Formats: sequence, structure tokens, C-alpha cells
Amino acid sequence: MTPPGAPDRDAGPMRPVVSSCPVPKIPPVSVLRKRADFLAAARARRQGTASMMVQARKRGEDGLGMRVGFTCSKKVGNAVARNRAKRRLRAAAHEVLPVSGRIGWDYVLIGRKDITAERPFEALKGDLIHALKKLHPAP
Repeated sequence: MTPPGAPDRDAGPMRPVVSSCPVPKIPPVSVLRKRADFLAAARARRQGTASMMVQARKRGEDGLGMRVGFTCSKKVGNAVARNRAKRRLRAAAHEVLPVSGRIGWDYVLIGRKDITAERPFEALKGDLIHALKKLHPAP
């Protein structure tokens, strides 16, 4: 409640504030769920880094957004270790793919034993950026 005698903020010819800066459109990133999509990515390009393996495939049927999948085999460890590695891969992909990924591509990130879960997060993101640069060389 406004105290009595306080100036009325809504009074006067104030114009709404509008930003003139263009807001960059972040491409939508959805998650791969079907086994067939993972298998198709496994037959496509791949790039290994210290902390992960990245598989990338250009989709032909539609160019709408990017899709990403995450996997860790039992070699990574028990369920707790696998889930921790996948959580870290998800977080890195969430930050890196909208900037460095390409629309119309599927990406599968595969965790490595003992390294994915323990590597510093900035290094994990750097590994993903490096892999994407190798998979998508500049023209």
C-alpha cells in the first residue's frame, strides 16, 4: 500500500520502455528419445575428446531445431556414476549447443569412464566446443 501523500508513479506522460536491441533467436533443442535416432547418429560423424565422444548427424527430413541425446555405458560405473555423468553432459550441452550447434542436426554425447564426472565443468564445455568445431569445419 502506498503511504498517503506519496507521489503517484502512474501519473504523467511516461512512455513504456522498449529495447531497440535485437534479441538473438535461440534455436530449439529437443531430446532424442527413440533408439532408431541413436543408431542413426552412431553411423554418422563422430569426434572424440578427453571427456566425451560426440556423434553428429545431419537430418534430411526436416531442418527444425537441433536434437541431442545422452548416453553412458555400464563401463562408466554404477547408476549413480552414469547419472552424474549424464547430468553434466546435459548441462554442458544446454550452454554450448544453442551457440555452437547447427540447426537440423542430431547430436549424441557419450560419457567416458571416470573422466566425464570428474573433469572441471569449463573443460567439459571446452571439449564439446572443440568437438563441434571438428565436426563442422568452417567453410
